[in-house]
This record gives sequence, C-alpha cells and structure tokens, in this order.
Amino acid sequence: VQLVESGGGSVQTGGSLRLSCAPSGLSVSDFSMAWFRQSPGKEREAVAAIRRDDLTAYTDSVKGRFTISKDKAKNTLYLQMNNLKPEDTGVYYCAASDCRTGYEKWGQGTQVTVS
Repeated sequence: VQLVESGGGSVQTGGSLRLSCAPSGLSVSDFSMAWFRQSPGKEREAVAAIRRDDLTAYTDSVKGRFTISKDKAKNTLYLQMNNLKPEDTGVYYCAASDCRTGYEKWGQGTQVTVS
C-alpha cells in the first residue's frame, strides 16, 4: 500500500495550489482520509479530514480557504488551497485510517512554500 502526494510547490501569498493523493492498494472510499502538515519548528497537525460518509472537518486556520474532497472514480484525494498565507508553509501529508481496526497509512509528503 502506498499513498503518493503531488501538487506541492512554491506560491506567493494569496495564491492557490491543489494537492493530490493517489493511493495504491486501498480505496479512498473505504477509509477516513486526511491531510496533515508539519510547518518548520512545529508539530504535525491535522488540516482537513473527510470520512467515509463524506463528512468533512477543518482546522480553524484553514476554514473558508481549503477544501478537501475525494474522487472515488479516480481513487484520489484532493486538497484545494486558496488564499494561501506564509503560515501555510510546510510539508503536507496524506493519511488513510480506519478507527475500527487501528489501521493507518501515511504518504511521504509534499512541500508547500508560501512567500
């Protein structure tokens, strides 16, 4: 099983990026999916999550700017990030989990830099 993130990069304040996470070996429909980030000097934090029933949740700092979604046909998870701020800089990780079994899987991360 692998989760492969893409779409990171460098962008100016106010810009947008869309991150993608393409799992192999698991279906985004069968797990709770989430995006985490680790900013310089800070601990990894949950940014956005989407449950198997498509219910979403966001950390307060990104509400109204970020949107998490999944395309079941493409088996891909997305994070649309708009109005980016320097404090959004960090490595963004995709994660799949199932609280019923304790299973979790992480991607390798993709760097987002906002200046």
